[in-house]
Amino acid sequence: MSLLEFSDRGIHCPQADVYIDPWRAVDRAVITHAHSDHARRGHRHYLCSPVTEPLLRTRLDRYASISTLAPGRSVTVNGVRFSLHPAGHIPGSMQVRVEHQGEVWVATGDHKRDPDGVSEPFEPVRCHTFITECTFGLPIYRWPDPAEVFAEIDAWWRQNASEGVCSILSAYSLGKAQRVLMGVDRGIGPIYVHGAVANMNEALAQAGLQLPEVKQVTPDTPKEELKKALVITPGSAIGTPWTRRMRPFSTAMVSGWMQLRGWRRRGNLDRGFVLSDHADWDDLLQAVKDTGAERIIATHGYTDHFSRFLRECGYDATSESTEFAGESEEGSSGTSTRSVDPPGRPEGGPGRPEQTPQA
Repeated sequence: MSLLEFSDRGIHCPQADVYIDPWRAVDRAVITHAHSDHARRGHRHYLCSPVTEPLLRTRLDRYASISTLAPGRSVTVNGVRFSLHPAGHIPGSMQVRVEHQGEVWVATGDHKRDPDGVSEPFEPVRCHTFITECTFGLPIYRWPDPAEVFAEIDAWWRQNASEGVCSILSAYSLGKAQRVLMGVDRGIGPIYVHGAVANMNEALAQAGLQLPEVKQVTPDTPKEELKKALVITPGSAIGTPWTRRMRPFSTAMVSGWMQLRGWRRRGNLDRGFVLSDHADWDDLLQAVKDTGAERIIATHGYTDHFSRFLRECGYDATSESTEFAGESEEGSSGTSTRSVDPPGRPEGGPGRPEQTPQA
């Protein structure tokens, strides 16, 4: 019996009867982070980081049975020791370290090595077996310097504001939106957010995260103010009456998928900015190396390619199927007031749902 096993409910520790990010209802669930593909409704009891707790109560159920475990602290269940260690993906995101009789496994959930100003920095954890995502597990995915990306976003927003055009930026309501808020030049103009982003900001404020003050878009928001504004919204709102009332506008998305022009065309977006909350190819490999693990299990993403490459490097590497979506939680297909190429099939995409994922 393995310390962790992949079952039809999720990643299971049989010795403790505890699941990590289960996708079907279980009694005891350890949650790596609050994105909806990893944090599902219906579990009897949740264990997560302190930052994740208010996010789960906002997204799932305010009355859910939730216990918290501070990073680096541990809890023992039937002889199995569980501890949480920062994953760097979004605020509160954690890797789960599982130890029993000297054997150590680590399940990352989603992870990112580069500090982003809102998430606890990634912490390498030594182990024997490492379960890692590989959403961007191809050599073509190597992220540019985030400072350069934010300079591009600022230039786009500044140009739009000078022309009286609203800048609508598609970003995850949890994680990416807050990263954008911290990274853009707030002196260019007012910043407005969709209600979903406002809800996440409020939950993160409860967890102690200090974010810049923004305004929520409401039916009473003066249209004149929106002409110079940056509006941050989940992708699902683009192309709906909610955005059409902001005309004239220009649309953009922040995502790792924007490294491939096909994704921008598919979403019918004016601009795409390469900014991801996941590790790129080089950082995926570095994370594997830093663990010292001999056995690697790749999940959600380019699992076959990534595990095959690791085997060629001498690792005992395999892949496992999960119900984690990687980066399609708040996807959309958008519309635009400016002329762009027609939507097309993504170039080299990993078989995602028919929507534009946001990584």
